[in-house]
This record gives sequence, C-alpha cells and structure tokens, in this order.
Amino acid sequence: MNETSNSSINLELRKFVAPEFIFGTEARKMAGRYAQQLGGRKALIVTDPGVIKVGWTQEVGDSLENAGIPFTLYSNVSPNPRDGEVMRGAEFYRQEGCNVIVAVGGGSVLDCAKGIGIVSTNGGNILKYEGVDQVKIPMPPLICVPTTGGTSADVSQFAIINNTKELIKIAIISKAVVPDVALIDPMTLITMDPYLSACTGMDALVHAIEAFVSNASSPFTDVHALEGIRLISSNLIKSVQTPDDIELRGKIMLGSLEAGLAFSNASLGGVHAMAHSLGGFKDLPHGECNAMLLRFVMDFNFNVAPEKYLRIGEAMGLDLRGMTMNHKRAKILKQIEHIARAVGINKTLGISGVRSVDVSQLASKAIKDPCIVTNPRHPKKRDIEVIYEEAL
Repeated sequence: MNETSNSSINLELRKFVAPEFIFGTEARKMAGRYAQQLGGRKALIVTDPGVIKVGWTQEVGDSLENAGIPFTLYSNVSPNPRDGEVMRGAEFYRQEGCNVIVAVGGGSVLDCAKGIGIVSTNGGNILKYEGVDQVKIPMPPLICVPTTGGTSADVSQFAIINNTKELIKIAIISKAVVPDVALIDPMTLITMDPYLSACTGMDALVHAIEAFVSNASSPFTDVHALEGIRLISSNLIKSVQTPDDIELRGKIMLGSLEAGLAFSNASLGGVHAMAHSLGGFKDLPHGECNAMLLRFVMDFNFNVAPEKYLRIGEAMGLDLRGMTMNHKRAKILKQIEHIARAVGINKTLGISGVRSVDVSQLASKAIKDPCIVTNPRHPKKRDIEVIYEEAL
C-alpha cells in the first residue's frame, strides 16, 4: 500500500516526470510561440483528416505562420496508429527538413508523432523500442495539442503503436517520449462526437483508477489520480449529453490531465495490458476496450487492495457507510458499469467479434505487456483468460 497518514509516509524511491503544459481556452493558439522558443525552423504538423476537417489543424498552422515558422502536414494516421505510418512519417520529416514536431489530434495522432520523433533521432524501426527505457536519444522538440479528453499522451511517458504483423499494440515507455510542451485547450473537445467523447472519457477514468491502485503509485500520483476519478466520474455523463457545454468539457479535460499525470508516473495495470492485446487484435477503439474490461479487472484485483478501491468508490461520490465489504465491492463495480452504459458503451467482447477460441492468444500477449507489471495483483495466464471469458 502507498497510503499516507499523520504518522507515516511512504519513503520508497519514486520519480515524477511531466512536461510544461498550458491549460485553458485559446491554449492551442500558442503553438507558434513555443515552436519559436524551441528553435523551430520548419515544423511537421502531425494530424488526421477529421481534425483537419473541424479546423483545429488550420488554427495551429496559422499560429506557426504568425510566428514565422513554415510547416508541412502529415495526416496519414489511423485511429490505432500503425508501425508503417510512423515509419513513413519519419521519412517525410527527414525529406522536408523539419526540426520540430507539432501534434494536433487525439491519442493516435500524438502517439504517431512520438513514434516519428523516436525514429527521426534514433533510427531503425519503431517496433524495436518496445518496452521500458529503450529510447536512448532525445526526440526533436515536440509540441502537443490534444483534441480529445482522454488519452493524455500529451503529458505521458507512453507511446502506443500497432504492430501490424503481430496484430498487437506495443507500449513504448520512456522519459525520452515526454513532449516538451502540451497546449491543453478544452475548446477542442466541442467537435468530438458523443461516442468518441464516451470512449476517451472512459480511457481517462481507467488511467486514474489503474494509476491509483498501481504497485508503483506514490503520494504524488495518488492526489492526481483521485482528482481525475472525481472529475471524470461526476461529469462524463453530462458532458456526453451536452457536448457544447464548455465548462463540462473543461472539467473532463482537466480530469484527463490529472489522470495523465498520475498514470505517466505510476504506470497502469491489467485493464490496459488486456486492452492493448484486444485492440491490436480486433482494431477496436482503445477506450471501448478499456470500458469493456474495467469492472472485471477491478473485481479480480479488489481483495489485494480493498482500501484503495474503497477510496475510488468515495471519489466517485458513493456512500459506502454501513455496508459489508462485499456490498461495497458490488456497489463500486455497479457504478463503473453504470457510467459506461450511460455514455453509450454497451458492448461485450463477444458483440465486438471476440470468440472463445481467441482468448488464449489474447492472454498470451497481455501477460507480456509492460502494464501488467504494475497491476496490484500478479496474474497468471489462466487468470487473464478467465477475465476475458467473463467479459465475453
């Protein structure tokens, strides 16, 4: 346990890494100023067609031009960024003579931009950097403008890339992939469709929950994780229902930021390990995978960290007084299911195309994912198979 009290404090070694970040409306328009400060001569804007269509890419491009920095666009990015897209982007970066990267988009765009940065300075194929601390040379300057309220790739040490040959998402975890600057503007969330809002919001909630119960958590990460849980659980449903409410969007964006600061430093757990395997196999939205798995992994973990899960329930606004532990557990898991269903995520793994014959292969990949290391309960392969089976 990593609990603190008046009489004791956790003195285990822990580190906390975060980029410079600017939070608030109009933050997106500061890209030019920061690119200039970072010595930018020509920028590669990494984005996708949807973000271009709603106008955020153009606004960031205008900011760069106003600062005297020319740019070129790379928008060949899929919802789950593929290894080949990273490699083509790195070659384009080199051909265009860029020296700074500006990512404008959701987590897929931000992760692709990180991958481009890694390959641009380190060479080789992006897949060889899988794992922890495998990136030896710093990336070019990277400025991130997130347009979804969930992934927090703009503040994290993680980059998730789809290995198209093995049909699995790989995790690259390194201080070297933390962006230089994150320009976090809640205004960008108003163009998200409801299901994307739901999926990215559930992703952020999972970030906060898994960071809080992680065996690498600390007093620094706990405070961010609990605030992320509070903000997202109390505002996500209303935010999805009233997408033009900028105050609600701001609360979700802030909750996502809090969750990102927590998981970037405490890492994640079984939900993400299993979601990476699942998402790579079926090319499903990452937040949707997390939402389908969350309550089953929480149920598996509960007995090894009950006090922490009770604090999660309290952060979600639940009154757990006077209940037995089993009733508390059931109420917390029911609330998780309620939030997911209320925002429109009603699928099971079976509905998403997963068959029972797929479970062994999915579990074999999940057990090797770096996120499984910090799960509070150490699972065997059969444990992971059972969780997948429960979620079918």
